[in-house]
Amino acid sequence: MDQFSAMQSFRRVVEHGSFSAAAALAGQSHTVLSRQVKNLERQLGSQLLNRTTRRLQLTEAGALFYRHCVQILDQMEAMTLELSEHQQQPSGTLRLSVSSAFGELELGHWLPGFVERFTGLQIELSCTDRFVDMLDEGIDLCLRVTDHLPDSSLVARTLAPSEVILVAAASYLKRLPTAITADNLGEHPLLGYNRLAQPQRLQLVGPSGSQREVLMPNRVSANSPMALRAAAIGGLGIASFDRFIVHDALLDGRLVQLLPDWQQPARTLYALYPQSRYLAPKVRALLDYLQDYYRDPRWLM
Repeated sequence: MDQFSAMQSFRRVVEHGSFSAAAALAGQSHTVLSRQVKNLERQLGSQLLNRTTRRLQLTEAGALFYRHCVQILDQMEAMTLELSEHQQQPSGTLRLSVSSAFGELELGHWLPGFVERFTGLQIELSCTDRFVDMLDEGIDLCLRVTDHLPDSSLVARTLAPSEVILVAAASYLKRLPTAITADNLGEHPLLGYNRLAQPQRLQLVGPSGSQREVLMPNRVSANSPMALRAAAIGGLGIASFDRFIVHDALLDGRLVQLLPDWQQPARTLYALYPQSRYLAPKVRALLDYLQDYYRDPRWLM
């Protein structure tokens, strides 16, 4: 007996509720399907279905066998598709959504290499700071740096940690009568990202593990991290950023990190994509490429 074929037949019978419906779907005869299921029962030594003139009902053994059938058949199908796709060169249009700051500061480092490797792909890029409805907008992959993912059916693959730091321009610091400390931080204006629920509030953890919440005055607020970055470089106050946003400005001295011994809640770079039994080759190619690129820390001083 072809046990794999018999398992497929049994699954069809269970999911379609009758031998007749399953036979019609598979293009087989009622007799063949019935014989396959009976042979399965004989081989397993258990009755799988209770048959009446009106309906079929799974026995306890049948329900257990059905669950294992689904797992095994799905794994076989996934393996077959994956092996087939492994031979395919990713092609078509890849629709990618990223935040505005990430798009401006990070894509130039890795996207050219990805496009050069996969010449059959066309990239359609959407830069926005809102969480997109990936299914409704036809997005294949979304990259977000966040400390909170909304409950959804999306799959989230972790790519890299993202440290959050306090910074200010040297020109701002030179105007101060005293150095900035954790104790006087609340006297200084915070350049606030107004998409946050509390844009003027910071949560800090000290070197000894002590926690502190600081409410800071508002001087400039904006809905754009890049606008706040420009304001910080211009000396308008203190700002809190993911390190990747200010990494180059720290390296060339336009900004200075403040209170390095005090930590803020870390964030994470995620790759988000719709949950599916199979991943299209183009999506898998980008996921693997990003996983490899961000395997080593990218934003260290």
